[in-house]
Amino acid sequence: MDLKEKLLSSFLVFENKVDIDSPIHDVRNEAIKVFEEKGFPSKKEEAWKYTSLNKILKEDYSLFPKQENAIEYKDVKKYFIHDIDSYKIVFIDGKYSSHLSETTHDGIDVCLMSVALSKPKYSLIIKNYFNKAATTDSLPALNTAFAQEGAYIHIPKNKVVDKPIQIINFSTGNEAATMLQPRNLVVAEENSQVQIIERHQSLTENAVLTNSVTEIFADNRAIVDYYKIQNDHNNASLIDNTFIKQKRESIASVHTFSFGGKLTRNNLNYYQNGERIDSILKGVTILGDKQHVDHNTLVHHIEPNCESHQDYKGIFGDSATGVFNGKIIVEKEAQKTNAFQSNNNILISDKAAINTKPQLEIFADDVKCSHGCTIGQLDESAMFYMRSRGIPEKEAKALLMYAFSNNVLNSVKIPEVKQRITKIIANKLGVNIGFDL
Repeated sequence: MDLKEKLLSSFLVFENKVDIDSPIHDVRNEAIKVFEEKGFPSKKEEAWKYTSLNKILKEDYSLFPKQENAIEYKDVKKYFIHDIDSYKIVFIDGKYSSHLSETTHDGIDVCLMSVALSKPKYSLIIKNYFNKAATTDSLPALNTAFAQEGAYIHIPKNKVVDKPIQIINFSTGNEAATMLQPRNLVVAEENSQVQIIERHQSLTENAVLTNSVTEIFADNRAIVDYYKIQNDHNNASLIDNTFIKQKRESIASVHTFSFGGKLTRNNLNYYQNGERIDSILKGVTILGDKQHVDHNTLVHHIEPNCESHQDYKGIFGDSATGVFNGKIIVEKEAQKTNAFQSNNNILISDKAAINTKPQLEIFADDVKCSHGCTIGQLDESAMFYMRSRGIPEKEAKALLMYAFSNNVLNSVKIPEVKQRITKIIANKLGVNIGFDL
């Protein structure tokens, strides 16, 4: 039985376990039909031309982990941004860990999707927002069909969340291979502000496939600041689907830091529904071995006087492969749009590869739009200058690569996140530089 057949047959078991009176019961059933029809994407599809799922789909994944593993905080502390006070929503093999978490209902809701799906007081938010941004592509539909657990974050009007929120999904390797499907919903109402840090982390070398969906809604003048830290083991694969709907004068930024994992696919989709919206998409990727990262972005400009800024940096060594497929759509009504897209890459190995495809579809005539990509190697003249002043070759290369990533890091608003990313980059480059960028 292949994975698709296993998922379809398991859905019947899953459906019997969950409440048929659930507010998303019909949504789940429609979603599984979509997945049954479409199946897993293949390289025949343009959006997946450079990324094949064949190898990771051959594993015999456990879909519902049978045993709960207890984890001590001291054993996983390094995966938290532990030097800041934060709310925490932690899952172990897809199940909520109360002793590692810190949730709240004090003026805001930072809690669990399972709670929101089961209690009537959350039903209006679920009805108005759940699955209202996610597309009907096969993998988001698969996640919707099995949607049960994840983070539920609701920030009412005029509320500024007093500290960041960390969402962490641990995989213990309790099974030989595990498939997880977390579902997150973030609703930031008018004039609210929130900062969120998300991480998926395996604790062993056992295979894990995570098919994650996050829906984010930024209402008028809301500010959502989201950070994704991806630095997993070589047998961990992540398909991350994030959908963001913005209303008038809102600001939504997503920083994606991709440093490890067997295969990582980031589908990041923005939909602007109002004027004077700002959408920010930035990322740093540093890969080695045979790792593969695919960034697939979409910004859909629907109304006038809005902006979007995309800046992705990639450094690829060994036999690593990178993909960047970025699309900007500017509708006829979206006059006075400013849309910028940049993808710059450095190859530090002859076997490394990058496939980059920036795209613009512009139907308005009064806009400022630009896109560009570069693929190259480290500047030899800069290397010579640094070496001539006594800087060893390894440290000189690291300094140049730090400088290459610096403008992305400069826009990180949480100092402790910036420090953590700086340390990860230094570790990836194999150096110890005594300053933070």
